[in-house]
Amino acid sequence: MQRPAPFNGMRHIALQVQDLEACERFYVDVLGLSVLRRAHEDLVYLTLGNDNVSLSRAKGPTGDDPQRLDHFGFVVDAREDVDAWEAFLRDQGVEVTRGAHDHGDGGRSLYCKDPDGNSVQPLYHPSVSGQRLA
Repeated sequence: MQRPAPFNGMRHIALQVQDLEACERFYVDVLGLSVLRRAHEDLVYLTLGNDNVSLSRAKGPTGDDPQRLDHFGFVVDAREDVDAWEAFLRDQGVEVTRGAHDHGDGGRSLYCKDPDGNSVQPLYHPSVSGQRLA
């Protein structure tokens, strides 16, 4: 099977945080990101205009482990690219942990695992897909 259209950058990252409100204030008030969308009380999406940062309230204590990466996403240019990537990944024997699905904000994505167990998300997102950065 041939690889689908190439990814258009890694402009999505998702972090689990203990204090969602404090982290949101840090990223917005200190670093200058804007709230893109508040999905619900435990999830907020932030942006600088050409990216997408997800902050989710951790489901449990993360203790002293500094690694709080939930997943990272590679942006695709079209909604149908998500489905093409799912078919290709499955054909390559990659573990797809959640198949292609729609988001409430018009996005579409899937989740798979890399060989080391990291969660990778091919993602179509209306706010960043199709952009070309110089």
